[in-house]
Amino acid sequence: MIDRYTRPVMARLWSQANRYRRWLEIEVLACQAQAKLGRIPAGAAERITAAAAGIVIDEAFVAEVDEIESQVRHDVIAFVSAVAHRLGEDGRYAHFGLTSYDVVDTALSSLMVEAMDVIGAGLDSLLPVLADLAVRHRDTLMVARTHGVHAEPATFGLKMALWYAEGLRNVERLRRAREEIAVGRLAGAVGTYANVDPAVEAYVCEKLGLRPAPVSTQVLGRDRHAAYLGALAVLASSLDRYAIEIRSLQRTEIREVEEPFEEGQKGSSAMPHKRNPVGCEQVSGLARVVRAYAGAALENIGLWHERDISNSSVERVIIPDSTTLVDYMLHRFTGIMKGLSVYPKRMLRNLESTRGLVYSQRVLLALVDAGMSREAAYEIVQRHAMALWRRMDEAGGPADEEGRPIAGLDERLASDPEVTRYLDPEILVSCFDPRWYLRNTGVVFERLGLG
Repeated sequence: MIDRYTRPVMARLWSQANRYRRWLEIEVLACQAQAKLGRIPAGAAERITAAAAGIVIDEAFVAEVDEIESQVRHDVIAFVSAVAHRLGEDGRYAHFGLTSYDVVDTALSSLMVEAMDVIGAGLDSLLPVLADLAVRHRDTLMVARTHGVHAEPATFGLKMALWYAEGLRNVERLRRAREEIAVGRLAGAVGTYANVDPAVEAYVCEKLGLRPAPVSTQVLGRDRHAAYLGALAVLASSLDRYAIEIRSLQRTEIREVEEPFEEGQKGSSAMPHKRNPVGCEQVSGLARVVRAYAGAALENIGLWHERDISNSSVERVIIPDSTTLVDYMLHRFTGIMKGLSVYPKRMLRNLESTRGLVYSQRVLLALVDAGMSREAAYEIVQRHAMALWRRMDEAGGPADEEGRPIAGLDERLASDPEVTRYLDPEILVSCFDPRWYLRNTGVVFERLGLG
């Protein structure tokens, strides 16, 4: 279903053959633990361990299990039957005292831990790219936008620092999700350890790098899995947010950044000039799928009594797909950011395109500092600002019909005696210096350790 977005590491991890290998590992470890307790003969455990090492779990084995499952309608029984057949006389000890989800849930947890490690490594690769862009463009002026409208001067580096900080928070979320899912359970049919000693659970979990769940029913609590997929959904949504920003800034009217456009790439089957942000659009689209899967994981929390099977079919889709998609999204977006084109001259041009409107608050505060009431200062600055907006609307831009720049906010205010009565010309001019807005941004980079 998602082959196009599956990188090899995730394809191997979530393959049916790899799942069966993990199931076999758990079955063998359980036999070893049972032998230590004297529940099965020590010699049998040794022979099972040796025989299992020679079991080849490949496409033929998977097909055999599928054939048995088509008759018994139970995947774990089919698997155990295929394994027991290969263990000979000792096969009767396979799955001794266990229930299906002793194997399935514990294996799933260990695979989810591995998948999270892959995703964590992907995020670790993205963060230095964002940090580098933040430092490199620390003083690259651009206009900040609120509600999509020009607000005040900022820098592209500050935007990247914001993404970097959000990435650090995602690192912590992934760490917590990994810790929460790193548990196993071999507690029997309803979690009472009636037919399996807790020591078996402890032994198997230790070998797999897991912790025994303090308590379980026939399954682990699905709140753990929901938290895991929730963390992935937040990360996917962060990538979506970054991608949306690039898509917006790449619009022709803005064109301040552009995702990579490779040699030979085509943007449109009809329009040869097109250079579309298809990579970022892909990231945004896939984020919707991951968020939807997180919703399904939340639905899985509410199982009947000690368990029902309504979570199983869902998890066969949402867990492999979510981890696979997020791994792909991180890889794809890191490539985009490594090759991102940044256009500082266009950023400066856009900053200046509203003829000084973005400095309105600075003038407002200067008038208040000089003794004017805030209400009066706001009224004066807004009046001139609205007049400037109207003039640019009439002219269709920041220049008049003859191509001459329209009088900016600074010129309009300089000609208003109400303003000049409070502000000297030098002070008024200083209100339109974009560098003034950056005087305290260094603290952000210090807090983030970006130098």
